[in-house]
Amino acid sequence: MPTHDDDEDARTQVEADRSPTSPSKYLTTIVDGEDVEKRSTRQEAQDAKPVYSPTNILDSREVVIVDWDGPDDPKNPKNWPQSRKWAATLIVALFTFVSPVASAMIAPGSQQVADEFGITSNVVLDMITSIFVLGFAIGPLLMGPLSELYGRSRVVQLGNAFFLVWNFACGFAQNQTQLIIFRFFAGIGGSAPLTIGGAVIGDTFFPEERGRAIAIYALGPMIGPAAGPVIGAWIAARVSWRWVFWSTTIFDVAVQAVGIILLQETFAPVLLERKAQRLAKALDNEKGTGRPTSFSTIYENENRNWVYILRTALTRPFVMFIREPILQLLGVYMAFIYGIFYVFITTIPGIFTIIYGESIGIMGLNYFSLGLGMVFASWMNSRTMDKIYMYFKTRNNGIGEPEYRVPTIVPASIFVPVGILMTGWAAQAHVHWFVVDMGIFFVGAGMILAFQAIQVYIVDVFTLYAASGIASVSCLRSFCGFGFPLFGNTMFNSLGYGKGSTILACVVIAVGCPAIRSGSKFAKKS
Repeated sequence: MPTHDDDEDARTQVEADRSPTSPSKYLTTIVDGEDVEKRSTRQEAQDAKPVYSPTNILDSREVVIVDWDGPDDPKNPKNWPQSRKWAATLIVALFTFVSPVASAMIAPGSQQVADEFGITSNVVLDMITSIFVLGFAIGPLLMGPLSELYGRSRVVQLGNAFFLVWNFACGFAQNQTQLIIFRFFAGIGGSAPLTIGGAVIGDTFFPEERGRAIAIYALGPMIGPAAGPVIGAWIAARVSWRWVFWSTTIFDVAVQAVGIILLQETFAPVLLERKAQRLAKALDNEKGTGRPTSFSTIYENENRNWVYILRTALTRPFVMFIREPILQLLGVYMAFIYGIFYVFITTIPGIFTIIYGESIGIMGLNYFSLGLGMVFASWMNSRTMDKIYMYFKTRNNGIGEPEYRVPTIVPASIFVPVGILMTGWAAQAHVHWFVVDMGIFFVGAGMILAFQAIQVYIVDVFTLYAASGIASVSCLRSFCGFGFPLFGNTMFNSLGYGKGSTILACVVIAVGCPAIRSGSKFAKKS
């Protein structure tokens, strides 16, 4: 709600715009909404600090065009203090940690679910875990575009509240059908922070700052599925599988409360709309002045109504994916390794309980190797990604390019297949469990390197519509996360862990090489 100080600022701004010396030379370039969109989109995509015009009044059309108050406007999220930027990043990272934890937390307790509901099919049992990820595939197609219409904070919190309700309901499921349906809807709500978090970082950080922010933020979506089974294994062993859901719900209530209090809006079009509303209110309080009462931001070339949502915004992720070959290749690569990630999550219980004879609680500790690989790689990425970007930017006469994010995918393309082969053949040969855990460690490290590079690349390329860009690859990624576990155990039972892992490793290499080359600016020139 606007404060008295906001109204005073708005009145001061309007009075300044009425001055005879108020610049009007910018107005010819922003009368046409299409030109505004082209200008703003180009500036956001390049992410150089733009030269903004001040708020101006179009006397001929009686329209006030609202923009930032210069390039250093402190209300522009990119000009926020570092502490405020990092606060937004950490809060969103906390949101993105909760739902991935819930996605995999039930995996160690799936046998208890099978015993209670009489489930005999391995496919149905694996679906109880992976159906949540199918919700991750559907949700981004709605959440991403909505965040570009109504703001990041509002959609993140509403989506998380939707997840909270359905995750709580999972603990009361009376049969396998109810549990699968409840988890699907929980996945849809839980996809909101996963889709929008990268866009929040794009809203607040300049390109040379984003690498470290993405490295820390992306830990949530990756560590969550690794940490969830560790916690879930001990809960299932000591209480009941139902408390797996209730415990995450309790934690999520606390996260939701923190978000309501501290998570601020970062999306520039929404912030400028609020500024325009304050200016309009200040002007309405002055009667009989004859001044214009219509206010518009530089982004308002689109009708923000449900017709627009259905016709344009909700189709944007599909259009972007179809028209952008780089999204297709990087999306396929991300999808494949994400599918392998969930294959590991659902097969680790069988490997360590059957082959190595571990109890459910001890078996769950092996997920730490996955998490440690992610933490180590993310720590390395946070220290090197921005340095690599600045190195290539300096060599390119100070001009940054999104392709300068690609180099970190190279070690990922090595770690993932090596880890898959090490895990599969070590389990096949019944060698010491430490070798299997080292393979899982390499898979986790390779995955986080690839995911962080791809996410920050998409944010750099599609800054204003980063949420839709991430949604376009998240959809395919989550379909693989849902589908791969359904055949993973069957493949390993038929071929063995060694041969099955070899097939997966070969496909990762085959998909990864074109993705790396397509994302390389220098490869395109050669």
